[in-house]
Amino acid sequence: MGPTTRAQFVYNRRRRRRSGGRHAVEEASDEEEQRQDSSSSSSDEEDEAEASGEEVADDDDDDEEVEEEAAVVEAAAKEHPAAAAAGEKRGGRKGRITISLKKVCKVCKRTGHEAGFKGAVYIDCPMKPCFLCKMPGHTTLTCPHRVAMEHGVIPAPRRNINTSLDYVFQSQVKGKISMVKPKFLIPNQLECGNIKFHQRRVTCLEFHPTRNNVLLSGDKKGLLGIWDYVKLHEKITYDSVHSCILNSMKIDNANDGILYTASSDGTISCTDLDTGIGSPLLNLNPNGWNGPSSWRMIYGMDLNIDKGLILVADNFGFLYFLDRRSKTRIGHPILIHKKGSKVTTLHCSPAHPEVLLSSGNDHYARIWDTRKLEANSPLASLAHGRVVNSGYFSPQSGNKILTTCQDNRIRVWDYIFGDLQSPSREIVHSHDFNRHLTPFKAEWDPKDYTETVAVVGRYISENYNGVALHPIDFIDTSSGKLLAEVMDPDITTISPVNKLHPQDDILATGSSRSIFIWKPKTEDELTEERTKQKAKEYVYGSGSRKKTNGKHDNSSDDDSDGDSGRKNKKTKKTRFTCITKGKGKSKV
Repeated sequence: MGPTTRAQFVYNRRRRRRSGGRHAVEEASDEEEQRQDSSSSSSDEEDEAEASGEEVADDDDDDEEVEEEAAVVEAAAKEHPAAAAAGEKRGGRKGRITISLKKVCKVCKRTGHEAGFKGAVYIDCPMKPCFLCKMPGHTTLTCPHRVAMEHGVIPAPRRNINTSLDYVFQSQVKGKISMVKPKFLIPNQLECGNIKFHQRRVTCLEFHPTRNNVLLSGDKKGLLGIWDYVKLHEKITYDSVHSCILNSMKIDNANDGILYTASSDGTISCTDLDTGIGSPLLNLNPNGWNGPSSWRMIYGMDLNIDKGLILVADNFGFLYFLDRRSKTRIGHPILIHKKGSKVTTLHCSPAHPEVLLSSGNDHYARIWDTRKLEANSPLASLAHGRVVNSGYFSPQSGNKILTTCQDNRIRVWDYIFGDLQSPSREIVHSHDFNRHLTPFKAEWDPKDYTETVAVVGRYISENYNGVALHPIDFIDTSSGKLLAEVMDPDITTISPVNKLHPQDDILATGSSRSIFIWKPKTEDELTEERTKQKAKEYVYGSGSRKKTNGKHDNSSDDDSDGDSGRKNKKTKKTRFTCITKGKGKSKV
């Protein structure tokens, strides 16, 4: 009996039970006829069952089946309230409920078509514009920006307006920057990986400024990981720093053993990297949980080294100042974005730390002067189409701005002293995701003195030799061209968290619960014979399982695993180590 037939059967049964008065005689006659019609068939079925040695179901089992069918109908009525309401209007009785087995589009919620990923191919919803560039008239597969990322991007000339600020910039900042473009090497060879190092997805990465081979990582559960990727086995995790998502981390340059972390539990913690002991600097939720309307979370954080300040911002649009030395709050919080909107990132200019760049959920990135900071008084407001995931000054001069927006646009402002009403360039790039992913953030290469190279992960997968892979893109922000797309057949998950080493040609990526290290291919490894002998080393975390086929499982774990309770500081040891030999190719 199909779902539609069952629903109709229960509906008729209820109608007969609830009907009264003049319909009683008709129902009795109808029921008598049904008994006479069914008696012969039921007796025949019982005889056949007894002849074959099978048991005959009791009436109690039939009643239970009817109750189960009634529950199915009630659940269907909840899913289709309009149909149920229409039935109640007709004489106070519920109307006929039809359960459809047609597939519903996940994008527009309509039937008759599907949208989304099928393997490595993204199928657009016919009711919506192109998923990549958000423009109508074509699909994602035929989008011109997918064929050539720099399509429609016009390199803008430098806009010099000859102001006093421009003179100060040319004399004090520009003269300290080398004009010789260094040799740029793409870290396109997967060197090693820490499989399932974290219990939840990786949310942030940071290289240690003095311990050259140490990588710091945070995850959705608030766990802090420290890994020496050269020694491979030297790693440690602390799960007592925060109780939930670790959103940002910064190392104190005056004391490189101290790490400042910001979390969605509303706290700023100062952690000793050697012992793992953390001391809270700020707690925005001293009274605990009182509902989502009052719970404050911290996403953006940065350090003003010259003034000894820690700047943090919450999910209600407020900015806080902390004295790094006395570990106390300074002044009152200041509203820098729309009230009730989340501030996603904060970044102080490397040339002038008093200049602050903030980005938020109110579709704006704003520039502030922290020396005379007042609510609703930014130096500039940079409008965007949707939520701004991140905003960063260029790493050497601070003269440029790079933002990542949920509308699949990377925006570049070449000159902060020029006209900031519109960006110099808009680069179409796939990073608009649904949920259960760490937001994509395009970041500058800190070693590039020309301040043109940026790295960002890609959301839409590509078909590479029959395997759906999500590359990591290196983009020339001056022209919008794709310099390289880095991938490996062993990594089939998305890599939204990417960090370039400040001194070496090394890329660290966070993909699901795992972290990977990439290095450039040497000249000797370019030959196919040497490349085939290249060994990729994977070290397996304490929460991972080594499969019998030698491959690692790196599936998404968003809300399905891990213990939500807080524990004391704990060091986790390596259980498995695997060295896999293969081609390890990545297309550039």
